[in-house]
Amino acid sequence: MNTFKKDVLLGLSESPRWLPCKYLYDAKGSDLFEKICDTDDYYVTRADLEIHEHQISEIAQLIGPNAHLIEFGSGSGIKTELLLSSLRAPRAYTPIEISKTALDASVTQLRQRFKSLEVQPLQADYTEDIDPSHLTLEPSAQRRVIYFPGSTIGNFTHDQARAFLARMRKMAGSGGLIFVGVDLIKPVNKLLLAYDDKAGITAEFNKNLLQRIQTELNGRLDLSAFEHESRFNHELQRVEMHLVAQRSTRIEVDDHVFEFDRGESIHTESSHKYSIEDFQTLAKDSGLNPMRFWLDGHAQFSMHCLEPV
Repeated sequence: MNTFKKDVLLGLSESPRWLPCKYLYDAKGSDLFEKICDTDDYYVTRADLEIHEHQISEIAQLIGPNAHLIEFGSGSGIKTELLLSSLRAPRAYTPIEISKTALDASVTQLRQRFKSLEVQPLQADYTEDIDPSHLTLEPSAQRRVIYFPGSTIGNFTHDQARAFLARMRKMAGSGGLIFVGVDLIKPVNKLLLAYDDKAGITAEFNKNLLQRIQTELNGRLDLSAFEHESRFNHELQRVEMHLVAQRSTRIEVDDHVFEFDRGESIHTESSHKYSIEDFQTLAKDSGLNPMRFWLDGHAQFSMHCLEPV
């Protein structure tokens, strides 16, 4: 049984029902996410890019020369290009991306832009352990720099985020640095709109997960029976994406049948929001020392520089 099917059967069997958000990012999902990033409602991309444009010189100075840049989730590579072009003699760049399509597109673009740079792409699920041999360089770099822009750290629960940051600390090693983008707490209406844009692209992005079940697992389901919904969980300070049954329906995978009542949902993604202080506490709990942080002009988003203790 493949991992996708195993996780679908597990998530749909539990109550409340859920599916891992990493499965949102197949080729179509990755393309839709890039379109979400261009919408007026999704402020994260613009705020993150603003920090890069205004603070890139200081970030590059902190990194220094001969660095091995390791990025989790290569995406479109726009911010990566800004960073690489500002670094002094970078040793190598390793993008780690679950989507082969997104990875190939990013690598092709960066190899054309930085012809002398050693690029070592790795198609893998960066939420799982990475074999250290995939990150070995000969000769070695002066330091490893883990680069995780955007707001993906928010997809993890606080316990998962601590464990993930601890893995990043181990990967960076002594003398290494970690740069993490963190979305900040803000008015709920602004948050909900960012995850349910007026153009309906986020809804299409979320429902693509059902399409994958139908196409890749030969699932039997009525796509029209589910609608996308974003919710804010005040207790956990997070936005949640759900696929909500609009009427009684079912999803069938092989001989497994999952009945849904009207209003029942599948929780597909969470995006936790932090204060600066709360995230720094989380980092310290993970064995990391917060060195610096930067904000966009409207204090909506933050980028943190952390070092292993």
